[in-house]
Amino acid sequence: MISEGKDTAMGEPTGENVLDSAPGRSAAAGADDGIAEVLEGLSPYVRANVLVEALPWLKKFGDKIIVIKYGGNAMVDARLKAAFAEDMVFLRTCGMKPVVVHGGGPQINAMLSNLGMEGEFRGGFRVTTPEVMEVVRMVLFGQVGRELVGLINAHGPYAVGISGEDAGLFTAEKRYATVDGEQVDIGLVGNVVEVNPGAVMDIIDSGRIPVVSTIAPGPGGQVYNINADTAAAPLATALGAVRLVMLTDIEGLYADWPDRSSLVSYLGSERLRELLPSLASGMIPKMESCLHAVENGVEAAQVIDGRIPHSVLLELLTEGGIGTMVTNGDHDVRKRA
Repeated sequence: MISEGKDTAMGEPTGENVLDSAPGRSAAAGADDGIAEVLEGLSPYVRANVLVEALPWLKKFGDKIIVIKYGGNAMVDARLKAAFAEDMVFLRTCGMKPVVVHGGGPQINAMLSNLGMEGEFRGGFRVTTPEVMEVVRMVLFGQVGRELVGLINAHGPYAVGISGEDAGLFTAEKRYATVDGEQVDIGLVGNVVEVNPGAVMDIIDSGRIPVVSTIAPGPGGQVYNINADTAAAPLATALGAVRLVMLTDIEGLYADWPDRSSLVSYLGSERLRELLPSLASGMIPKMESCLHAVENGVEAAQVIDGRIPHSVLLELLTEGGIGTMVTNGDHDVRKRA
C-alpha cells in the first residue's frame, strides 16, 4: 500500500543529485554549509553539467505558468525560506511565470498562543471562529505573505502580494468536516468554488511573481479560511498552468514504508484515485489537489520535499526530479522521451 513517509531523516532523492558527489560531502552538509561552498568542491566539468542538465527544462517551461504551494518546514526555517525565494527569482529570471500559494499554520498557531487563544482542530481542520478568522487574515496576508514578498524582493522588484479577497480572485463556500462518520461544523472554513484569475494574470503580465494568501469571501461576503492545498489546484487550473508543485515535509509517497527505496516517483491519475482512501489523512488533501489539477488541464502535479534547499529547482530542472509526480496519463513527463 502506498503510504506517507514520516518526518524523519531524509532518504536519498529520486534520481542522482550531483551535489552528493562533492568529495567528502553529502547533501545535508551542503545544506548546512551553503550551496556555494559545495560547488567549490566540484570540478568545472561537473559544474558545467549541472547547468546543461537544466537546459531542456528551461526551454520546456519558458513563458509557462507554474503554481507552487509553499508550506511545511520551507516556510519556518530561515535557510529554507531564503532558498525558496531564490528559486522563485531564478524561475522568473529564466522566463518562467511562477505563482506562489501559501498557508501559514505554524504562524497562526504561534499568534493564537501569543494572544492567549486556544486552537482547536476537528477532523484535521482548524475550527475557525470569527475571532480566529481575524487572526488568520492578519497572519496570512500581513505576516506570512509580506515576509515572502520581502524575501523575493530582496533580489529585485519581483513579488506582489494578493489575497483571495482581492479583485474577486476566489469565491468560497462553507465546508464541514467528518468526524467518526458524522458531519461536524468547523466554523468559517471554506472551499474554493470559483476562481477569477484576472488580477493574478495582470501581475504575471507585468513581469511580477504573485504571492497568494488563501482567504476568500463567500457569496454573502463572509470571509473563509481556505486550506492552501485545496486552493492551489483550482487556481492552477484557472491560470492554465503546466505544473502544480506542492512543498511538504516528506519525500513523497512510498509503496512499502519504511523501505526508502520504495519512493514512488510517478503515479497516474487512475491509480491515484484508487489509492486515495488508503492514504494517511495528512496526505489526502495534497493528493486530491494533484488529482484535481491533472484532471482539469494541468500537465503534471508534483509533491516534493521542501526540507531540501532549492527543492523546486531540483524537481523542475532535473530529469529525475526529487518527489512524486502525478499526470492524467501513463507517461512520466519528467523523462525526456
